[in-house]
Amino acid sequence: MRKKSKTEFDDQNMPRGRWLQTFASILVLCVTVVICASLLSGYGIVTRVKYQLTGGESTWEQAAEEEGYASAAEEYYYDNLPEELHEAYREIYVHLMRYEDSGDFLTSVSVDDFWRTYYAVLADHPEIFWTDTSAQVEESGLTGTVVTYHFDVTVEVEDREAMRSELEAAADECIAQIPSDATDYEKIKSVYEYIIDTTDYDADSVDSQNIQSALLYHSSVCAGYSKAFQYILHRMGLFCTYITGTTTNGGDHGWNMVRIVDTEQSEETLAGIPAIEAEEAYYYVDVTWGDPVFASGMGDYDTESTINYNYLCCTEYDLFKTHVPDGSIALPECTSDAYDYYKRNGCYYERFDWDTIYQALMESVQAGESRIMMKFGSEEAYQEAQTELFEGTLLSDAGQYLMRQNGVTSWNYRYHTDDNFYLVTIYWS
Repeated sequence: MRKKSKTEFDDQNMPRGRWLQTFASILVLCVTVVICASLLSGYGIVTRVKYQLTGGESTWEQAAEEEGYASAAEEYYYDNLPEELHEAYREIYVHLMRYEDSGDFLTSVSVDDFWRTYYAVLADHPEIFWTDTSAQVEESGLTGTVVTYHFDVTVEVEDREAMRSELEAAADECIAQIPSDATDYEKIKSVYEYIIDTTDYDADSVDSQNIQSALLYHSSVCAGYSKAFQYILHRMGLFCTYITGTTTNGGDHGWNMVRIVDTEQSEETLAGIPAIEAEEAYYYVDVTWGDPVFASGMGDYDTESTINYNYLCCTEYDLFKTHVPDGSIALPECTSDAYDYYKRNGCYYERFDWDTIYQALMESVQAGESRIMMKFGSEEAYQEAQTELFEGTLLSDAGQYLMRQNGVTSWNYRYHTDDNFYLVTIYWS
């Protein structure tokens, strides 16, 4: 007969008291495991197991599809997040769209990654207008993951559907004034002008971080301007995303990035039919700085009506002189100047030529224009133009013509120079 070692368990020969003590220890251990499992997740074991078994992320994707929340707009931040955060992104999105402002959070994610993902959802979806940019989360002390959430909201649940209808109507009012055959650039330019014309910049505006501030209350800050711009472009099926960072003076700021796809016929053919080549490029847009209040250096002259087009479809070379992205998301190159406003409107001069600028000045005054804008292709050309215009005699003939036309013996004019964009604007007065 084999002898049992001292460490083996003998339930037949163990004294009854010791057996009961061991059983109690095992029971305590089991209860402890259950309690710890609950603490790890923040929700019941059944819910956690069911969530894991039903596919995790696919559960949220399916919910978005089945409940009509699937986004028609391109989700730039989602596409550029690490894949391991996609599940948390979709869970946050579905909770928001269901108006579930608080509850258990099922995806395993750290507090830092929750904030990163929450920001990404709001950046992709300007139509989520009822939340503040802040939220409260509860973190598991054992795992360091988020177990519950509470979104801070600015619009109560019972008011959201009515406001959604108002916002859609406001956006459609903007879209209705754009010709149906407009190009993508023309649509972008029209929305840019519409928001500037209908919105006043006010640091104390209500709900300034959301689209209703610009579209309903017509008073906002950079977030409201940019998200309203993004929201309208999304309704027209155009790509637009929201970028955050700082300006060179140190203030926080938000602006947009758009994409324009140009198509043209290729010399190559397929079955005798010319192939169509598509070339896409990204551009920055800052609607806020297009507002006259940011047309710095013009004093109080014409500031109520002068839209600044420097920030419409501009390059990173121009924008990054004053704007610094915060690095929260990877950005593509924005180097094409194909849709530079001044190039498209005959106001761009690659180099300074005395005769060319003289002719432009004379055509402007003879046409009765209130101003002339001239953008130069280099700092050298820009500096030479300023010297000839304001220290030389280049403006003399234009001034003489204006004096004869108005029957006066003196002539005053105002001008504005923009060193970042190499831009000279002369106001005839």
